[in-house]
Amino acid sequence: MSNQTAGSGDNDLVIDINNLTKTYNSGLEPIRVLKDVNLHVRRGEMVAVMGPSGSGKSTLLFILGLFQPPSTGGYKVAGVDVLSLSRDQQAIFRREMLGFVFQTCDLLENSTVYENLELPLIYAGVPRRERPDRIKEALRMVALDHRVYQPSNRLSGGERQRVSIARALVNEPEFILADEPTGQLDRENSLRVLEYFTKITEEARTAMVVVTHDQMTAEHCTRKAVLTDGYLNG
Repeated sequence: MSNQTAGSGDNDLVIDINNLTKTYNSGLEPIRVLKDVNLHVRRGEMVAVMGPSGSGKSTLLFILGLFQPPSTGGYKVAGVDVLSLSRDQQAIFRREMLGFVFQTCDLLENSTVYENLELPLIYAGVPRRERPDRIKEALRMVALDHRVYQPSNRLSGGERQRVSIARALVNEPEFILADEPTGQLDRENSLRVLEYFTKITEEARTAMVVVTHDQMTAEHCTRKAVLTDGYLNG
């Protein structure tokens, strides 16, 4: 991946989506889910994507995460035209350059916090000697470096979500994609998670897209974009 360089000259531009569409050809009439979507997110930005059910949020999330292709349009990540990559290349790119935080934490129950964060490093081929520092730094960003060897099934709900954030950070991704990250947390833990998101974007200069229904979550983001009938505004 390293041989592909940004063509725009804007080194801070991480997510560069232009005139993106997605149409499903099922039944008698094609269904246009996304219509000429444009989204540009730079390092240090946290953008909330909001919209009612059926507006296309999930489809946009799948495209951003390279889980499905758009019908037309362009999508670059840090200057790399990810749509031109093969499926195998996209899988490698997703593993090494993107971080994911979901509503459910999906931690390995019978493993320690360290082991949960080590797994993506193993998949990425990071040498064993480099892993402890990477893991401790990711946990420091969410104030859980004192829990490094704690069994994951002995963590609180808020701590588990913070571990999942650290896991998303550990490979030092270009951007983090968060899907309803506070959906199962109470207000106190939600605010704490959002504070760590702000810290991550500011200190690590990571770009972040947060797909959410929650207005409080959106208010903590740098800006808000709203999907309505397939069109993105903001």
